[in-house]
Amino acid sequence: MLPEELKSLAARVSNWGRWGTDDERGTLNLIDAAAVLRGAACVRRGASFGLSVPMHVSGPQTDGPGAPGRMNPTLKMKYVNVSFTGDTDDFTTTDDLLELSLQAATHIDALSHAGYEGLLYNNIAASEITVDGAARLGIEKVGPIVTRGILLDIARSCGVDRLEAGTVIGSAQLDAALAATGITVEPGDAVLVRTGQMALLAEERRDDYRIMAPGFGVSAVSWFRDHDIALVANDTYAFEIYPPEHKGAMMAVHMLDLRDIGLTQGQLWFLDDLAADCVADGVWEFLLCATPLPVVGAVSGMVAPTAVK
Repeated sequence: MLPEELKSLAARVSNWGRWGTDDERGTLNLIDAAAVLRGAACVRRGASFGLSVPMHVSGPQTDGPGAPGRMNPTLKMKYVNVSFTGDTDDFTTTDDLLELSLQAATHIDALSHAGYEGLLYNNIAASEITVDGAARLGIEKVGPIVTRGILLDIARSCGVDRLEAGTVIGSAQLDAALAATGITVEPGDAVLVRTGQMALLAEERRDDYRIMAPGFGVSAVSWFRDHDIALVANDTYAFEIYPPEHKGAMMAVHMLDLRDIGLTQGQLWFLDDLAADCVADGVWEFLLCATPLPVVGAVSGMVAPTAVK
């Protein structure tokens, strides 16, 4: 349940009905032709940056607290160098399969991922999710995400390589990082926020990466809504501040973003190489392509985002 002190904020930022009573895409409706063309205009050098972490069995998931049961990707070979004729000098082929949790690595949350008081985004009943998946608001409703992306490097804005655990990112920090870019956010833009937390994964400090982390506070929610952001993603495990900012609301930002705003959000995005390039050329905008795997009924989707400058 959302704490009483946050319910007025929930009502103010709500997008319920904004795109019709049947809408299942939320803020992604803000990505119109103008937003796509604005992103395409950012391509000047032809430099591309992958924004995903490797999908590997030694990925960010551990058996510790936080999200028990999430599995790192495990690759299995279904068959190896099989010949349909029995003659290995003829055509041979190899097939594989992947076992994983859909939030195990770089991903996007579907709007069905979080709700409260029995409701999901746009007044859709939480009972639409069953053991068979999400009948509504599944990740397949997301569709192509192609728009202008803006990188806000909160760590560099604060003069550090990595934000300390427990650092709350609110509207003031977002405003300061945006001012440093010299860019004005427009409706339909995607905002990627770097905390430097990925450095802990590089050091194989997985529990430190997951459990004690910086992240968004509830004041960031108003900032997202007021700027009409289409998608927000960062480089942390939980997206929002963890441990929680508000007692009695373990994932208040998730509840407000997904259930009330209908804001698509992403986690575990690798932003360090892109950030280094932005520092080098002074350009903090780019074309972002980030379409998740359209697994019907899934409440999240693996994605391999690409930024092009």
